[in-house]
Amino acid sequence: MADIKTDKSEQKNTPVAPLAQERRIKLRHIVPSLVTVFAICAGLTSLRMSIEGNIPAALYLIMLAVFLDAADGKIARYLDTASPFGAELDTLADFFNFGIAPGLLIYNAFYHASEYQNLGWLSCLVLAICCALRLARFNVGLSVPPKAGQRDYFTGVPAPALASLALMPVFLSLVGWSNLGTHSHIIAVYEIAIALLAVSMIPTFSIKHASVSRNHLPMIAIGSAIVVICLMVYPWHTFIFANLMYLGSLPVSYMRERESRLAES
Repeated sequence: MADIKTDKSEQKNTPVAPLAQERRIKLRHIVPSLVTVFAICAGLTSLRMSIEGNIPAALYLIMLAVFLDAADGKIARYLDTASPFGAELDTLADFFNFGIAPGLLIYNAFYHASEYQNLGWLSCLVLAICCALRLARFNVGLSVPPKAGQRDYFTGVPAPALASLALMPVFLSLVGWSNLGTHSHIIAVYEIAIALLAVSMIPTFSIKHASVSRNHLPMIAIGSAIVVICLMVYPWHTFIFANLMYLGSLPVSYMRERESRLAES
């Protein structure tokens, strides 16, 4: 009996590990996800603005979502806080902000209550589906290490560029092409063609691994300042010019990627 009492007293004096300790994470680990949540809020508010007929505000919010989408990845890499949770959240945000919100904005701007509303809805569906397929293919490709020459290229048009290109008719209507709405069938064909570029196998330039010479830094700084000023003074003209430059870069990226593949073989 004495032994039993001794064992019990020892058990009472032994510290018991808590069954569930409070888990704490550093604030820097949630900053990228918060930026992604802000992007989702921008996309949702853009949808509200387009329904209410405030097209310029809806466009600004989608462009804000594009900026936040670029920022959250950069912040995650800078803070070294990239995680599978953040990647999944970013994919969901990209699908809504760049696949759904732009299509519904196009529909509300050109097709709602018109004789071509079914055709316009079809183009919105194609845009959303192609964006989803593009994002799914991109996520699957992350598990496959890229070859040496493929790191500088995406396969197909990425989701943010897809949204900007899809909104080209709205940009044009805001700079004075007021009769563009009378060509609803042409807009629908354009939207479907842009959507197909997202799921195509065309290599497109990626700036993730791009580098520049230190001697060119002053010119890049001046050019960036000019772009910011143009976005503030002539936003729609600037977006139109950027879209045209991007479309013009597609043949160049295709030829350069092909040349690099031939050089490796």
